[in-house]
Amino acid sequence: MNNQTSKPNLEIVHDKAANCFETSIDGQTGYISYQESADKLVYDHTIVPQQLGGRGVGSALVKHALNYARDQNKKVVPQCSFVASYISKHPEYQDLI
Repeated sequence: MNNQTSKPNLEIVHDKAANCFETSIDGQTGYISYQESADKLVYDHTIVPQQLGGRGVGSALVKHALNYARDQNKKVVPQCSFVASYISKHPEYQDLI
């Protein structure tokens, strides 16, 4: 596991009521939202405030969300282009789509 010191140690919270995973840094909140249908999780938006850009926040959120889907035995529908791009760059998640 490669831990870069420039990346924050993110605490990602699953807000089940809002159907999203979120993390807050310096008062700014980034999140990935989803819709659940039967055996699928549709990841539709990844939002990272501009102030948090380039810090690995979006990737950390997507990775967390994909691991959650795997733990729940759900397939993933990557409606969000960021999620689709992440999966294309990380072959270990290809089996989820």
